[in-house]
Amino acid sequence: MSGGGSSAPGRFADYFVICGLDTETGLEPDELSGENFEQTPLRRTFKSKVLARYPENVEWNPFDQDAVGMLCMPKGLAFKTQADSREPQFHSFIITREDGSRTFGFSLTFFEEVTSKQICSAMQTLYHMHNAEYDILHTPPTNDKESCSSTGDCNGTSVSKLQRFNSYDISRDTLYVSKCICLITPMSFMKACKKVLEQLHQAVTSPQPPPLPLESYIYNILYEVPLPPAGRSLKFSGVYGPIICQRPSTSELPLFDFPVKEVFELLGVENVVQLFTCALLEFQILLYSQHYQRLMTVAETITALMFPFQWQHVYVPILPASLLHFLDAPVPYLMGLHSNGLDDRSKLELPQEANLCFVDVDNHFIELPEDLPQFPNKLEFIQEISEILMAFGIPPEGNLHCSESASKMKSLRACDLVSDKRNGNIAGSPLNSYELLKENETIARLQALVKRTGVSLEKLEVREETSSKKDLKIQCDEEEFKIYQLNIQIREVFANRFTQMFADYEVFVIQPSQDKESWFTNREQMQNFDKASFLSDQPEPYLPFLSRFLETQMFASFIDNKIMCHDEDDKDPVLRVFDSRVDKIRLLNVRTPTLRTSMYQKCTTIDEAEKSIELRLAKIDHTAVHPHLLDMKIGQGKYELGFFPKLQSDVLSTGPASNKWTKRNAPAQWRRKDRQKQHTEHLRLDNDQREKYIQEARNLGSTIRQPKLSNLSPSVIAQTNWKFVEGLLKECRNKTKRMLVEKMGREAVELGHGEVNITGVEENTLIASLCDLLERIWSHGLQVKQGKSALWSHLLHYLENRQRRTTSGSFSTSGILLDSERRKSDTSPAMSPLRISLIQDMRHIQNISEIKTDVGKARAWVRLSMEKKLLSRHLKQLLSDHELTKKLYKRYAFLRCDDEKEQFLYHLLSFNAVDYFCFTNVFTTILIPYHILIVPSKKLGGSMFTANPWICISGELGETGVLQIPRNILEMTFECQNLGKLTTVQIGHDNSGLYAKWLVEYVMVRNEITGHTYKFPCGRWLGKGMDDGSLERILVGELLTSHTEADERQCRTPPLQQSPSMIRRFVTISPNNKPKLNTGQIQEAIGEAVNGIVKHFHKPEKERGSLTLLLCGESGLVSALEQVFQHGFKSPRLFKNVFIWDFLEKAQTYYETLEQNEMVPEENWQTRARNFCRFITAINNTPRNIGKDGKFQMLVCLGARDHLLHHWIALLADCPITAQMYEEIALIKDHTLVNSLIRVLQTLQEFNITLEASLVKGIDI
Repeated sequence: MSGGGSSAPGRFADYFVICGLDTETGLEPDELSGENFEQTPLRRTFKSKVLARYPENVEWNPFDQDAVGMLCMPKGLAFKTQADSREPQFHSFIITREDGSRTFGFSLTFFEEVTSKQICSAMQTLYHMHNAEYDILHTPPTNDKESCSSTGDCNGTSVSKLQRFNSYDISRDTLYVSKCICLITPMSFMKACKKVLEQLHQAVTSPQPPPLPLESYIYNILYEVPLPPAGRSLKFSGVYGPIICQRPSTSELPLFDFPVKEVFELLGVENVVQLFTCALLEFQILLYSQHYQRLMTVAETITALMFPFQWQHVYVPILPASLLHFLDAPVPYLMGLHSNGLDDRSKLELPQEANLCFVDVDNHFIELPEDLPQFPNKLEFIQEISEILMAFGIPPEGNLHCSESASKMKSLRACDLVSDKRNGNIAGSPLNSYELLKENETIARLQALVKRTGVSLEKLEVREETSSKKDLKIQCDEEEFKIYQLNIQIREVFANRFTQMFADYEVFVIQPSQDKESWFTNREQMQNFDKASFLSDQPEPYLPFLSRFLETQMFASFIDNKIMCHDEDDKDPVLRVFDSRVDKIRLLNVRTPTLRTSMYQKCTTIDEAEKSIELRLAKIDHTAVHPHLLDMKIGQGKYELGFFPKLQSDVLSTGPASNKWTKRNAPAQWRRKDRQKQHTEHLRLDNDQREKYIQEARNLGSTIRQPKLSNLSPSVIAQTNWKFVEGLLKECRNKTKRMLVEKMGREAVELGHGEVNITGVEENTLIASLCDLLERIWSHGLQVKQGKSALWSHLLHYLENRQRRTTSGSFSTSGILLDSERRKSDTSPAMSPLRISLIQDMRHIQNISEIKTDVGKARAWVRLSMEKKLLSRHLKQLLSDHELTKKLYKRYAFLRCDDEKEQFLYHLLSFNAVDYFCFTNVFTTILIPYHILIVPSKKLGGSMFTANPWICISGELGETGVLQIPRNILEMTFECQNLGKLTTVQIGHDNSGLYAKWLVEYVMVRNEITGHTYKFPCGRWLGKGMDDGSLERILVGELLTSHTEADERQCRTPPLQQSPSMIRRFVTISPNNKPKLNTGQIQEAIGEAVNGIVKHFHKPEKERGSLTLLLCGESGLVSALEQVFQHGFKSPRLFKNVFIWDFLEKAQTYYETLEQNEMVPEENWQTRARNFCRFITAINNTPRNIGKDGKFQMLVCLGARDHLLHHWIALLADCPITAQMYEEIALIKDHTLVNSLIRVLQTLQEFNITLEASLVKGIDI
C-alpha cells in the first residue's frame, strides 16, 4: 500500500465487479462452506467465481480476487427453481488489508435463469444420485429393525420427508442461479452505492431498455463521478434518477452511512449499550444473523459510536464460511457469523466463551461475558438515547417486528397486536407508538430509575421537527433525511459521553522526555498516560469501567496518537475533532477542570450537527458529469431481458485520458489532503512515516491484525495459528512486565524510575486481564469445548485423572512438602509446613459457596495461586500430564508448543518476586481456617504453667474475639471469616493456679488456604510480679517470607534484633548488658519511625500497609520513644527494675499537686499538663492487665492519634522529676536535641491516625 498511495485520484468507485457461476468450469462443490451432502443439491453451495472486473487494476488499490470473491458471495452460489422466492439481496462488506487500511464493497445478489444445458443436466444427475441414496436410507429393511432406526435417527432430521420432493426435474422446472454485481469504493457511501446497484439491476429486469447502454452508467460511476470533498455534497445520475451523497467536514464526526435506527430496532437500547461496553473493553464479540447486511450494520455502528477511539483488533463483520477456524483466535475480535436460520444457538460450537459477547441479532438476544462493569451513568445515558429514539417513533426496547421471532406473530390480528403491546411487540406506525410507549415496561422502569436524577419522563421530549424544514428544500426524500437526522443525533450523544468523561485527559498524557525515535524503540516500556492520577479524580462508580478501559489497546493507541502530533497541522483528524470538542466543554465548565462530578451532562451539540447536514442536502455543492454514449462498436450494448449482459471490457477498462474534474478542482495537494481525510474515515492508510510508527508501536499486543481472506490451505492455517502462539507469548511477556513494574513501582520510584502508583482497582484490573489471557491461552486449539472456562475444565480433567490413579493404587506425589530446606541445627518448634498441592488448592476453591460459575472458579484459583506464589509451578504441574494435554488439544495449540509453553511459565515465575494479596482482598466474606502455634520459652519451666491462656487475633478486615486456649495445648486450628492481612495478636491469661507465670517467645498464625504465615514476637513474661507485671500483651506481627528465604536470612542475622521486645527483655533480666545506643542513633531511629508513618499516608489508601506495625513494630515509633526515655535513665539498684511508666506516673503526681497548690505558670502549659494527667489516669484505670510497658505503648499510640506527643515531650523536658531521675548526659535534658525531637514529631500533626481496636481496647478518650 506504499508508493502509489498518494497518487490516488478522488474517484467515487475503484472497481465494478461481477461474480457468479462460471459455465466453463461447471459445478464445483464448495466443501469449505460447510454445507454437506446430506442437503439436497439445490440446498448445497457451489463455488462462485469473479467473472469480470473493470478496470483490471488500479495501482492505489490492488484488486484482491480471493477476498472480493469470498465476501461478495460468502456462501458461494445458490440455486433455486421457479417455486422459490428470488428477491434480490443487498449487502456491504469491508476488506481490511494487513496494514489496517480498508476498502469497502457493496454487492447486490440476484437470480438469473441458467441457460447452460450442461449445468441443468449436471443438477439433474445430482438429484438422481441424491434420491437413490435417500431411498436406500429410508426404505425400512424388513429383516433388521435396528439398522433402520439408527440410520433414520441420524438422518431423520436433516433429510426430512419434504426433501424427497424438493427436487428438480429438467423437463418441468426452470433452474436459477445467483449472480452478484458489486462496487468496490474507497469510502463507505452505503446508501448511494445501494441505489446505483439497484437501478442497474432494475434496468436489466424492466421490460423497457434503459435510456443508454449499461456501459455508459458503469463508466460514469467508475471514471466520471468524483468523491465529494470534505464538507460538501454531490449529486450524480443513476440509471433512473439522481443519487445524492454528502460527506462531513473535517470538524464534524467522520463519515458513517449505515442506519443506526436498524441496530436499535433489532437489539433495543439496553443491549446496544451492553454490546458497546463489551467492544470498548475489547472482549471477543461474535454477531450472529442470517442477513449479511445486518451483521455489517451492527458491526459498523458499534465501531462508529466509539468515536474518538478505534477498534484495534481483528475486524471481520462478515466471516466467510471457509474462515470459521478463526473463531479459535485467542485475541480480541469483532466478527459476524452467518446463520442459516435453522440452527439455534446451542448448535454453535464456540471454542471459548469466558470472555465472549455473543449477539443473536435476529432474536433480540445478547449473552454477556461475566463481571462486565457498568458503563458510567448507564441509566441516564439510556434515558437520553431513549428520548431521541421515541422522537423518531422507535420504541427503546427495540421493535420486535423487525426481528425474526416476529415472523411467527404475523398471523395475529391487529387488535391482538395492540393488546399485546405490553410485550414490546409494538405496531409499527410511529403515530400510535408514543401512546403505546406510555404504558411500556422499559419506560416505566426507566422512569423509576431516573426519578432520582430529577429528570421526569412524563414530559418526555418527543421533539418535533424544527421549523427550518419549511424554508429549506431538502434534495433527498423525507425518509432518508430522517435517517441522517437520527444517525447524527445518536452519534452526538455517544460522542458527548467521551468528551465529558475525558474532558481533561490532556493533563494526564505523559510526554516522552526523549526524541521520537528512541521513544518508539522503547515504546513497550513507556507509560504514556498517568492512569492512577486520572482515576483518582473520577467518581467512584466509574472506576470499574474506566480502570479496565484505560488498559485497552484502543486507549493506548489514542494516547500514542496524541503524543505523536504536537502541532495542529499534523494532528490526526479524529483527534482534532475530539480535542476541539473537549476545549468547548472546558470553556463551558467554569468550575475547575479537575474536579469531576458524576453529574450527568446531556449532549448540546445535536442541533449544530444536524444543521450542517441539512445545509449540505439543501444546496448541492457538486454535480457530476451525466452518463453519455460511449464510443462503442455497432451492435454492442444490446441486452436480453432478465440477464445481466456481458459488458464491453474495451470501453470499461480505462478511464478518459485527461480527467476534466481531477484537473479542475484537485491540485495534487488537495488530493493528498484528501488521502489523509480518508485515512481517518476508517481507511487508515499508512503512507506517511508517522502512521508506520504507530502501527509498529501498536503491533505489540496484536501480532495478527487481520486474517488474510484467501482460500486456506492447511499450511496457511498452521501459519496463522503459529502467529497466534507468538502473539499470546508476547502478550504474556508484556502483561507480566507491566504488572511487575506496577507492583515493584514503589522500590523503583525510590531509585528514580519514573512515577509510581497502583490502586486496588487497578491491580484488580491487571489481574482480571491476566485471567482473561490465561483463558484465551487455554482455549486456543481445544479439541472439544466443555463448560465456559477452558482452564477450569482442564483442571477438572486433571483432578479426575489423579483420583483415578490414586484409587488404582499407584503412588501419588501431588502434595510436595517443602521441608527439606529446614536446617538440621534449627530445632526450635515450628509448624509442620503446608503441603504444596494443586489439588488441595482446587478443593479450597470448590468449597467456596460464593463462587457459582466455572469462569469464577478459574479466576479464584488463579488469584489464590498468585497469592501463594505457585501459579507457574501449578500450571507446570498441570501441563506435565502430557497424555491429558494431547487428549484435550490439537497439535497447533499454544499449550502443545513446548518452547513457547516453557517461556510462558518462565514469565509467570517472575510474579514470585512480589507479594500479591489478590485472593485475600477479594474474597473477604469466606470462611478461612487459621492455624495457631504458641512457642513458650524452654529455658524457664513453661511446663509448670497453671493459668488458662486466651488469644485474640486481629487483621485488616476484622478480629476473632477472645479464643480460650485449652491449657498445655500450644497448637490449634480454628475457622473464622477472612481477617485479611493479620496485624496484631493479643495474648494473656487469667492468672489462676499456683504458677501463673508464662514466658512466651513468639506466636505464629497461618492462613491455611493461602499459606501466609505471620510471626508475632513476644519474648516477655506474662504474670503478676514478673517483668512489668503484665497479664496480657499486644504483639505486632510481620508476614514471614517462604521457608527458603527465611532460612538464609536466619544464618546471617545476629539473634539480638530478631524480635522487637528482646531489647526490653534484656533490660529486665539484667540491666547491665543493655545495648547502649548513643543520642545520634536514637535520633535516627525516631526519624526513621516518623518517616515511615509519613510515607504510609502518602500512599494511595488502597495500598497502605499496616499502621500498627509502624507504631508498635520492631523499629516503630513506640520503641524509638522508649529509647529516648531510657537514655540516661538512672537505675537505682542492681535488682530493682524501674520502668519508664514509673517515671511518667511520678510526673503526673507532680503536675496534679501543682494544680492543687495553684502554682500554674501559663494557660497553654496548663492544658497540656491536664491532658497528660487525664491520659495517664485513664490508662491506669483500664480493666486490662497490660503491664507497664503495655501502658507506655498505649500512651504513645493515643498521643500520636491526638497529636499531643510533641506537647508532652516539651512538658516532660522541663519537669523537675526529670532532673531527679535522669543523669546529666540524658537526651531528654539536652535542649537542642529535645527541640529537634519536637520538630520531628510535629510532622505527624497533618495526618489523621486511626488506631486499630486492639491497641486501645478498654479506653474511652
